[in-house]
Amino acid sequence: MAADPTHIDALLRAALEPTYLTVRDDSAAHAGHAGAASGGGHYDVTIVSDQFAGKSRVTRHRMVYDALRSLFPVQIHALAVSAYTDEEYQSR
Repeated sequence: MAADPTHIDALLRAALEPTYLTVRDDSAAHAGHAGAASGGGHYDVTIVSDQFAGKSRVTRHRMVYDALRSLFPVQIHALAVSAYTDEEYQSR
């Protein structure tokens, strides 16, 4: 069973206190894909948080994955992450 995007949103908000967050469910675009057979969904997350300041891209992704750990691999099969500080997001 795929995760509900609102549940992903709530977990990320609780853990990382973002100033901006979008969670997009891309599962329909992956229908028939082997990973989709297990029921896990494909999601795209854009998140802006002060907690990312001074952190590498890899560390930021780990922070997001850690916040969603309870959903892997059954409810989330694939997750694309774009993680920024406020300053980075405003200047992109």
